[in-house]
Amino acid sequence: MRKLVLLALAATAAFPASAQVQESRPQPVAFSRPLPTPQDIAYPGTLTIDVDARDTARAIFRVKQTIPVRGAGRLTLLYPEWLPGNHAPRGPISSIAGLRVSAGGRPIAWVRDPGDVHAFHVEVPQGVRTLDVEFQHLSPTEANQGRIVMTPGMLNVQWEKLSLYPAGYFTRNIPIQASVTLPAGFQAATSLDVANRRGDRITYRPVSYETLVDSPMFAGRYYRREKLAPDVNLNLFADRPEDLAATPEQIAAHRRLIEQTLKLTGAKHYDEYEFLVALTDELGDIGLEHLRSSENGHPRTYFTDWNKGSAGRDLLAHEYIHSWNGKYRRGADSWQPTYQTPIGNSLLWLYEGQTQFWGNVLSARSGMMPREDVMGELARNAASLDISPGRAWRPLIDTTLDPIVGARRPKPFPSYHRGEDYYGEGMLIWLDVDSIIRERTRGQRSIDDFARAFFGVNPGEGGINTYTFEDVVRTLNAVTPYDWAGYLRPLVYQSGKAPLDWVKRGGYQLVYRDAPTPYFSSREKAREIVDLSYTIGITLGKDGEINGVAWDSPLFNEGVTTGTRILAVNGRAYSADDLKGAITAAKTAKRPIELQLKKGNYYRTVSLPYYGGLRYPVLEKVGRGPSTLDALLAPL
Repeated sequence: MRKLVLLALAATAAFPASAQVQESRPQPVAFSRPLPTPQDIAYPGTLTIDVDARDTARAIFRVKQTIPVRGAGRLTLLYPEWLPGNHAPRGPISSIAGLRVSAGGRPIAWVRDPGDVHAFHVEVPQGVRTLDVEFQHLSPTEANQGRIVMTPGMLNVQWEKLSLYPAGYFTRNIPIQASVTLPAGFQAATSLDVANRRGDRITYRPVSYETLVDSPMFAGRYYRREKLAPDVNLNLFADRPEDLAATPEQIAAHRRLIEQTLKLTGAKHYDEYEFLVALTDELGDIGLEHLRSSENGHPRTYFTDWNKGSAGRDLLAHEYIHSWNGKYRRGADSWQPTYQTPIGNSLLWLYEGQTQFWGNVLSARSGMMPREDVMGELARNAASLDISPGRAWRPLIDTTLDPIVGARRPKPFPSYHRGEDYYGEGMLIWLDVDSIIRERTRGQRSIDDFARAFFGVNPGEGGINTYTFEDVVRTLNAVTPYDWAGYLRPLVYQSGKAPLDWVKRGGYQLVYRDAPTPYFSSREKAREIVDLSYTIGITLGKDGEINGVAWDSPLFNEGVTTGTRILAVNGRAYSADDLKGAITAAKTAKRPIELQLKKGNYYRTVSLPYYGGLRYPVLEKVGRGPSTLDALLAPL
C-alpha cells in the first residue's frame, strides 16, 4: 500500500491537477479589437479626394484626401474590400503604397489592423479637425498582375480602389467631393456632375461615398459621344481614332436598345445614364454595372467588324438592364451598409441570371444581335448545362458563392466543379418561367409583365430597393397564380437536371448538327478557341494546346488534362481542320483517332475510340405554328 501511495504522489508531482494543466496550455490572445460598428447617422463633414491620373507611363494613380474628424482619439480608415458587382472580397489592398497621414503638416503614425488588413488605425491628436491622407495606387502594368486600368491612351478611374473612408458610418451618409487631373488631351465621361473644370483638372459635385463608388470614370485621347436618348449617352473611347467609325445603322441599334428596355420596364431609376465603352486591345476587359452608368469593354473591332459576328454584343444590354436588376432592385442580402461587411449572394440567380436572360432577349429585340445569333447562344447554354456533370452534385445556390470560393481562378475540371453558373443556369430558369406564364395564360401574359411589376416600381426613384425570395414569388403570383415557390426552390436548392422544358414549350427541340452556326464560329473567333465541348469534350487554344477538358468526356477518360498539347492527328502535324476532319472520318470508318500528345516533358500517343462525329448545338423549330420563344424575342 505504501508503495502505491508513493507512486500516486510521484504521479501528482509529474502531472499536476487538470486545472493546473489547463493553465499551462496556450490560450488565444486577442490581437485585434472589433472595428467600429457602422451607424446610420450623418458624418460630420465632407471628405475630399484628389486623384492625379497623369502618370500613364507607369500606371500610377497619386491620391490625396482630406478627412474631417470629430475630435481627438482613435479613427479607423477603411479600404473597400467587398466590392459592388464583384459579389466577393476583391478590394486590391496590396496595390496601396506610400501611405502617409498628417495634420497641419505634422505626420501622424498609422497602424494596420492585423485582423482586417483593409483597416488602418490613427490616433488623432487634440485640436485636429482634418486629416490629410496621401498614397499611390500602383495599378497593374501587366495582365498577370490584374486588370490593366491605365494605358498611354486611355484610363479607368474606379474610386473604391483609390480611396479610404472612415469606419463607423453607413457609406450613404459620408459626403465626399472628388477631383481628378487627367493627362493633357484626355476627355472624360462619368455619371458624376461636373462642378468646374480648369485645364486638365475636373472637380465634381459632392455626393455620398456610396454614390461615388457607383460612379466610375473612363477617360482617353480618342473619344466620341452619341446621344441615344435625351437622358442616355454612349461614351466611346478607343485605342485609335479609326476605331470610333460607327455607322448610323450601328448607332440606331443602340438607340433601339434603350427604346426596347424602357418599353419593357415602364420606368427608370436614373436622371441620366452613361454607357462607358472602351474599344481596346490594351485596357483590361470589363463589364460592370452601376445605377447611372456601366463599364464596358469591347475589342477595337467592335464597329469595324460588326458584320463578322455578334458574339459578346449582348454586353451593353446586360449592363444596362442591371440599372434596374441588381442596382435599384437588389437581393436583400447583397446590400450592406459598408464595403467591409460580407455580402450574401443567395439571389444572384435573379440578379445575374435574369440579367443574362434580358441581355440576350433585349439584344434580339433591338437588333443589337441577329435573332438567330441569340438563338445560337440559348442553344449553346442549354447544351452546356444539359451535359454538365457538376449539376448532379452541386446545386445552383452553391454556385452563388463561387465568386468567393473560386475567386475566378482557373479550375482543372470546371464542368464538374462548376463555376458561376447562376448566370447561365439562372437564364434557363427565366426562360422556363416565361414559357410557363405564356402557357398558363394562353399567351396573354409573359415575363414582360413580371419585369414591369418588379423593376418598374417607383418611377424616378434612385437608391436601392431590396427584395427577398418571397417578394419574387409574390410578384410572379400576381402575374399568374402558380406554385412558384414549389417550382423555384428545387431548381435553386437541389441538384439534378437543368431546366430545359422551355425548349419544347417554346416550339423547339435541342439537336446537334455536324457544322457550327455562324454565331458559334464567331464566338470561337472572339475567344480564340476551337470548341469541341459537345464532341470530344475539349476546347483548344493556339497551337493545339488544350485549355478545357470536360469531366467524363472521351479525352478525360484517356487521362488527358489541360495544358496538354496535341502535336499530331493520325500522323500529321496538328491543325484544327485536320482534327475535325479526323473526327468526321472516324464516324464512318469506325477506326480510332490517333493523337500524339505532349504535356511538359512527357509525350504519349492516345488511340481515341470516338465515332460520334462533330456535334454543335442548335435549337430546331418543331412544326410551323406560332412559337412562344419567337414571341419572346420579338420587338415590343
